[in-house]
Amino acid sequence: MTTGLPNMTPFPFVDIHGTPRERGRQYGAAAADRTRKSVEVYARQLRDLGYDWAQIRGFVADFLPKMDDFAPELIEEMRGIAEGAELDFEAVALINCRTEVMQLAHRRKGLAEDDPDGCTGAVIMGSASADGQLIHGQNWDWRAECAETAIVLRVRREDGPDVLTFTEAGGLARNGLNSVGTAITANYLESDRDYKLGVGVPLPLIRRKALEQEHFALSMRIVATTAKSASNNMILSNAGGFAIDFECAPDETFPLYPEDGLLVHANHWRSSVALAKLKEAGIPSSPESYYRDWRVQQHLQAKRGQLTAEDMKAAFFDDFGAPYAVCRPPRPSSRANLSATVAMVIMRPAEGIMEVAPLPALNRTFTTYSLDLSRRTKNAA
Repeated sequence: MTTGLPNMTPFPFVDIHGTPRERGRQYGAAAADRTRKSVEVYARQLRDLGYDWAQIRGFVADFLPKMDDFAPELIEEMRGIAEGAELDFEAVALINCRTEVMQLAHRRKGLAEDDPDGCTGAVIMGSASADGQLIHGQNWDWRAECAETAIVLRVRREDGPDVLTFTEAGGLARNGLNSVGTAITANYLESDRDYKLGVGVPLPLIRRKALEQEHFALSMRIVATTAKSASNNMILSNAGGFAIDFECAPDETFPLYPEDGLLVHANHWRSSVALAKLKEAGIPSSPESYYRDWRVQQHLQAKRGQLTAEDMKAAFFDDFGAPYAVCRPPRPSSRANLSATVAMVIMRPAEGIMEVAPLPALNRTFTTYSLDLSRRTKNAA
């Protein structure tokens, strides 16, 4: 059981460049301690379920062919991370398919995973902001100990746009933005189709691949059409003035669009088309999702047309219903892990800027990370 709170120092910044293998080695060496902690978070839980390392490697091996077919260059980067951090490749791969592996491991024991990724995401369109610029952000709700395993990663690429992403150490991407003005956040969803239609591409690879695209339309294609093992919600935006929410089942995607210049999503299905075709399965673990997105929407709606990044922060700091709140203070889960809003991430894609605060229910200090937009590729969306 986790009893102490992680520290609230800024997330380390890791800057990498070169070939995929070179980038991975730089990443692994720079974030070795945190990457090892990332592995241990999930390996420990799997061991507690009765799985040994050979069985854990077997779970990971099931995903490797799909991962390699989808993005062989990202497999190379993961191999580099493993070399730089002096870990088995399968350990780094575990971080990048941990959502899928943890769910499958629990299901094979007849158990429910009681700590699904939470998250409340939002986009303020230019028409609703004070300066006409789009703002995109998220609260990431997960295990409190991951405040000590997350980093901010900048990938300087010669074969496409640069990427800035907040992620668990060893991971390829959680949420982030790129140098052509595209941003992405992701929220947990669950349906009755999950893990019944075969192995799909793990979510961190989809998010990273979406951020590597030269054009926003191609980022949307990656998210909307890539087969997944389970449901997930991903919000994509572009600084040029567009945002879309994709409620993704393993084999089908349902789009939602901004209303009155705002787009907000938590952890329940909202598309009427989706709800006519599948069964909502996530509410037992996230019942407060029903008011989290509503609360954020109300905060933002009140100042529509004059909204700033500070207003998005204020909405995400909402503590109605605490500890089951938009901004979740550390609280025990049903298996005695500490669950919390691990980080608040606020992005201004037009400026290539990301602000991040660890454990925002306890800490309101943000650190600013940025891309060098002078390296922006010519064919921006």
